[in-house]
This record gives sequence, structure tokens and C-alpha cells, in this order.
Amino acid sequence: MVDFTALSGGLLYTAFIIYLIAIVFFAATIKDARKKKQYTIVNKLAIGFTILGFFAQLGYFITRWIASGHAPVSNMFEFVTFFGMMLILAFIILYFIYRIELLGLFALPIALLVIAYASMYPKELSPLVPSLKSHWLYIHVTTVALGEAILAVSFIAGLIYLIRQIDQVKSTAKTKWLEIIMYSLFATIGFIVITSIFSSMDYNASFSYNIDGKESTLDYKLPAIFGPENGELLTTDRMDAIIIAPDWLHGAEAPRKLNTLVWSLIIGLFFYLITRLILRKRVAAAIQPLVKKVNPELLDEVCYRAVTIGFPVFTLGGLIFASIWAQEAWQRYWGWDPKEVWALITWLFYAVFLHLRLSRGWHGEKSAWLAVVGFAIIMFNLIVVNLVLAGLHSYA
Repeated sequence: MVDFTALSGGLLYTAFIIYLIAIVFFAATIKDARKKKQYTIVNKLAIGFTILGFFAQLGYFITRWIASGHAPVSNMFEFVTFFGMMLILAFIILYFIYRIELLGLFALPIALLVIAYASMYPKELSPLVPSLKSHWLYIHVTTVALGEAILAVSFIAGLIYLIRQIDQVKSTAKTKWLEIIMYSLFATIGFIVITSIFSSMDYNASFSYNIDGKESTLDYKLPAIFGPENGELLTTDRMDAIIIAPDWLHGAEAPRKLNTLVWSLIIGLFFYLITRLILRKRVAAAIQPLVKKVNPELLDEVCYRAVTIGFPVFTLGGLIFASIWAQEAWQRYWGWDPKEVWALITWLFYAVFLHLRLSRGWHGEKSAWLAVVGFAIIMFNLIVVNLVLAGLHSYA
């Protein structure tokens, strides 16, 4: 009998490897662009491997669905891997429209970071909680992921535009903000590395503490920098908490989530500083020579078109379908749950983006900065809201 759970895991790993191969070929398209025949072959291999990897990941999605009996978008591992798959799909579609190989050299590494980030969450199959037992689960979550993935392509195009256009000769406010973006990518890598290391060590530290008048236990998978208020370390030979988590963080698992976020930022900073020492220049300045040949006007067009496509899709999934499901699950169309609030903020931001683009003529660099900020809001909603803030969506 086929073990669909093991098969789905194998297909996801296969997709990851194939995407790595595609990145190598996309890098080669930049290097060999002067040799037209060789360039054409390498270009076809690059997009071919990308499509092959997408189908392998689609196979993961289907086999996990069979194994679980429901669409695999019900927890953070499943949602984030689906988001990564939709990011690849969005890139493939826009690639065939605009034929910009450089998009692949940026889109695929970001998609791999997303998939690797997902792998840090529990992968076990589990039955759906009552509020998730609805066909609106598939409709709402999949459209949100697709909309955000298309908007992510606008970020990628905008980031390439900024790296190409911003003068890297001297340090300015623009170069500093660009480096903050680079650092955020290193922080994601930091999360993946630190959680992988301590997971391989089977690290666990338990704290007992009182919450809402009840004695509870909180298990840490990383050494505790931030601990629960009035917490007592139960595990011997483990580091006790250094700092008490702030009072404004609500939820039983908030201290642990904050601890994970802080560890990610610290390790990400370490990797970023090591990279700066090796390159002896800003990271964006080191990348700039690779993107000089791309047409900035075409990048600006991709950035805008991705928003015009992704915004209505996100509107359907993040607001309309979400409200319908909220009424079915919680008997109200809208509440002030952190996830709902940040979905609304995301929607309002991209509405302002389109308004400024169409009525105020915010093209080029201004538009690119907006795309970058918009994606930062999406990632804040995906990472910080899920890792730190507590709400009705905490089951994810």
C-alpha cells in the first residue's frame, strides 16, 4: 500500500532540489548572455527545471491531500509551503509574459527560503479543528496565498529595480534601507539555521507558569532569552530565561514565539555581518553589477502588473471570502483579531499603491519602494503575527 505521507515529503524535497538546479541555470543565463545559442539552451533548461520543480511540488500537495483527507492548507507548514508553490506559479506566468530571466535568479531563492521556513513548523498530519471544517477553508486560504504570491513578484521586481537604480557609491538613506531589506532575508536564513540546529539536538526546555489563574507548562525548542512571567525552569541543564516577556504580549505561547523571533534576528545579523566582511561592501552593492543589463522600465511594468493582478485576488481571499467564512465559523463577519486587522492593513496599503500609481504618477523608484514595503507588511502578517501575537488564527 502506498504511504502517501512519505511520498508527499519526498516530492517536496525533490522539488526543493530541482529549484536549486534551476537557480544555477538562471545564474548561467546572465553569465552567458553574449553567446546567443548557448544562452537559449541554458534559458530553456532554467525555466524547464522550474516547471519540473513546480509539478513535483504540486505532486506533494496532491499526495498530502490524499493522506490527510483535506486540503493541506490548515496549519503553518502547509500554508507556507503552498504559498511558496504559488510564488513559483506566479513567477512562471509572469516569466512567459515578460521573459526576464533575472526574475528567476531572485524569485526562486526567495521561494526556497519560504519552503525552508515552512519546514521548521510541525509537519505531522492532524485532524481539522471544528472551525476549519468548511469548504471555505480551501477557498479562502488558497486565494489568499495566490494573491500574496503574485504580490511577492511585484516585490521581487521592485527590489531588482532598486538595486539597479540606487547609487551605491556613497552611503545614503536609500542604501541603508536597501540593506535593511537584505538583512531581513538573512534573518529568515537565521531562523532556518538556528531551528534546524537545535531540532537536530532534540533541544527542549520546559517552564511552569501561571496564566489566567491556571498552572501551565511551556516547552521551548530554543534556549530561552525571553521567558514567561513568574516562570520556573523545570528542565535540568538548560538555560534559564534572561528576560521576562513584555506584558502586552498575550497568549499562552507568546513568550516562546517572541524568543524564536529574537533568535532569528540575532543569527540573521551574524550571517549578514559575516557576508559584509567577506564582500567588503554592502550586499546590494555587490549584487548591483549582476542587474545592470536589465531594462528598468520593464521591471517597473512587471512590478505594477503584478499588483494589478494580485490585489483583486487578495481582495477576494483576504477580505470577501474571509468574511463569509468568519460568519460561518464565529457568527460575525468582522472582528478585531490581529490576523484580520493586518489583512485589512495589507489591503489598504495596496489600494493606496494603485491610487498613487494611477492618479499621482508614482512610477519607477517610488513604485518600487511601495512594492517592497507592501511585501514587508505581508511577511509581518505571516511571520510576526503568527510567531508573536495571539488570536483566533493561533490554531495555525
